[in-house]
Amino acid sequence: MSGNNGGPWGGGGGGRDNGDDRNKGNNEGRPSGQRPGNDGPQVPEIDEMMKKGREQLRVLMGGGGGGDNRSGGGAPQTPEIGKGAIGLGIMAAIGLWAFASFYTVKPEEKSVELFLGEYSSTGGPGLNFAPWPVVTYQKFPVTREQTVEIGVGGRGSEAGLMLTGDENIVDIDFQVVWNINDPAQYLFNLKDPGSTIAAVSESAMREIIAQSELAPILNRDRASIGQRLQELIQFTLDSYNSGVNIVRVNFDRADPPESVIDAFRDVQAAEQERDRLQKEADAYANAALAQARGEAAQVLEVAEGYRARVVNEAEGEASRFTAVLTEYQKAPEVTRRRLYLETMEEVLGNVDKIILDSDVGGAGQGVVPYLPLNELRRGGSN
Repeated sequence: MSGNNGGPWGGGGGGRDNGDDRNKGNNEGRPSGQRPGNDGPQVPEIDEMMKKGREQLRVLMGGGGGGDNRSGGGAPQTPEIGKGAIGLGIMAAIGLWAFASFYTVKPEEKSVELFLGEYSSTGGPGLNFAPWPVVTYQKFPVTREQTVEIGVGGRGSEAGLMLTGDENIVDIDFQVVWNINDPAQYLFNLKDPGSTIAAVSESAMREIIAQSELAPILNRDRASIGQRLQELIQFTLDSYNSGVNIVRVNFDRADPPESVIDAFRDVQAAEQERDRLQKEADAYANAALAQARGEAAQVLEVAEGYRARVVNEAEGEASRFTAVLTEYQKAPEVTRRRLYLETMEEVLGNVDKIILDSDVGGAGQGVVPYLPLNELRRGGSN
C-alpha cells in the first residue's frame, strides 16, 4: 500500500511498472494526485470526497468524528444512530400517518369509511378522521347531477324505437338526470351505475309506451308519461337499494320512425282534415236541428192556440144557443121576430141597397134617381 502513492490512475511507483511505455512516459516526473494531462492545481480524489461525506453523515447520526477507518490497522467503526434522529423519524412517521388518516370532505360530497374493507360509517362535509390503514374511505359527489341519455345519438337508434299499445312504432329520445342519495348503497350495490340506470330507464319507458297509444304520445301525454317514468324508475332503483335519486326526466322527442315519417305526416294531415270536416258537419247539423225544433215548437204553439180558439168559440156558440133556446121557450113569437131581424141585419149589413117605403109619396114618387157610380166603377175595373 505504501508503494502505491500515485492515486487511482496508477501514476508513479516502480511496483506498478508492467512494461507499458505509454504510462511510464506520460506519468514520469508528474506529482502524485495530479490527473494526467493536467498541469494545473491539484484536484481532490473521488475516494477522499466519499470519505468526507461518510464522516459528515456519521456526525449527523450522532457518531463521533475521527480518522480514516482504514488507518491504524484497526477494525471499521459502525455508525451509531442518535436519539434525535430516532425522534425525528418517529415524528415523520406520525405526520405521514396523520396525513393519511385525516381527510376533508367538500360540502357537495359525502364519504364512506370502511373498516378492514367493511362498511363502517358515512362522513359528512368538513374534516373527518379515518385511522389508516385499518380504516379507509371513499368520497362521492352527492349533489352533482349526472345524466343518462336514452335514444339520443341519431334517429332510429335501437334504444329509442318502442312499440305502442296500438301496434305502432315510435322513436323516443329522453334523458334521466340523477344524483347519489345514499353513498354506502351506491358503493356496494351497484357495480356499473350508469349502465344500470340506463337499462332500468329504457325498460320502464318501454313498459309505459306499451300501455299507451301513439296519438296521445305524440301530442298531449308527454308530461304525464315523464312523471310516470320518473316514478317507475325510482321505484325500481329503490328495490335494488341502489342509493340513487332520480331528479327529473327530460322527454325530448317522440316521433314516428324516420323511414315512415313522411307517410305518417300525410296520415296525420288527412286525419286533421277529417276532424275539421266532421266538426263543420256537426255544427251544421246542430244548427239545422235547432231551427227545426224551433219551427216545430212554433207550429205546436199555433195549433194549440187554434184549438183553444175553436173550442172557446164552440163553447160560446153553444152557450149562446142555449141562452136563445131558453128565451125562445119563454116567448116564442118575440124570439122568432128577434132572430129574423138579427139574421136580416147580418145578411143585408154588407149589401149596397136602398130601402123605400112604398106608402111614402105614392109608390116611390118623389125619390130622386141617382147614378150608381160605385157600380159603374166596379164594372169598369172588372
